[in-house]
Amino acid sequence: MQLWNTLNKEELEAKWRESGYKFVTISFYTYAHIANPRLFRDHLFQQWSNIDVVGRTYVAKEGINAQIAVPLHHLDQFREELYQIEFLNGVRLNIAVDDSEAEFPFLKLKIKVRDKILADGLNDETFDVTNKGIHLNAEEFNQLTDDPNTILIDFRNHYESEVGHFKGAILPDVDTFRESLPFIEDEYLKGNEEKNVVMYCTGGIRCEKASAWFRHRGFKNVHQLEGGIIKYANDCKQKGIKNKFIGKNFVFDERRGERISEDIIAVCHQCGSPADTHANCANDACHLLFIQCDACKAKFENCCSTDCQSVIHLSAEEQKALRKGKEVSNKIFKKGRSEKLQFQVNKEKPLSLVESNKEHLA
Repeated sequence: MQLWNTLNKEELEAKWRESGYKFVTISFYTYAHIANPRLFRDHLFQQWSNIDVVGRTYVAKEGINAQIAVPLHHLDQFREELYQIEFLNGVRLNIAVDDSEAEFPFLKLKIKVRDKILADGLNDETFDVTNKGIHLNAEEFNQLTDDPNTILIDFRNHYESEVGHFKGAILPDVDTFRESLPFIEDEYLKGNEEKNVVMYCTGGIRCEKASAWFRHRGFKNVHQLEGGIIKYANDCKQKGIKNKFIGKNFVFDERRGERISEDIIAVCHQCGSPADTHANCANDACHLLFIQCDACKAKFENCCSTDCQSVIHLSAEEQKALRKGKEVSNKIFKKGRSEKLQFQVNKEKPLSLVESNKEHLA
């Protein structure tokens, strides 16, 4: 059986539109010892291709991290087959809070083997990632974060917390998870060893590793929100629990966000009006991720600037010639840190932002 996708974007869109499938967006992860990640990857690809699962999954010797979409009519079969894998039996499946913002959350199935399922920059062989912090359900999270002796830290990147976060949380201005570990320890945890540390992220995978790392570093009162924002929002809705999250939860699929509360706490990076919808610049040589309101979307034709807008009107050959020999990946992953965007929050990492966050510790 072929173990990779061969269809282009247009062909995939036509395929799923014709199928009429209703997809359920699911994320899950677990840290485990996988002896042969390549063999396991191929097994998953065959199994999931048979039931038209799409999405992005990483497999490594330390475990699995999946963000996928499953056809609703195959959901029971998917769950049954997944739970037949010993170390995934009973693994928590985080169901998306809101699937309405994209026709197809993913178009194809990609399963990649990596050194780690979450890049962390750590090279400590004595570190045990399974020695994690205390898990908190939604009610426990609300109670502990009401305690003045608690530090609440958002363990996501700056472009995620910009559109939504928990009230009273410290929002570190970081670009990557590997950057966040030393930054948060140095700026917020040192000197606060006796306080309760509560951390949260999208689905839990970053906090799972971070809580274990900080325990390894000697911090004792370390807690994490079980299942992350996704599970918290679902539990609040189903159980009538007070929801302390404001705005949107950024997600890594075509939706780019799911609404948790009606609050819009961000602004359009082009005009400064209230907005919290992320877009990728339509210029393929840019593809910058930024926040754009509907008015600017129409005005700039889905582009981040007039420069990029002029490029998309060139012929395909002219655009290709402009891209030739240029490395744009660093620009693509600036995630809103572009000088072209007048109203972005984080062009740089000013000391004032660090000091403002530190006020939460007083």
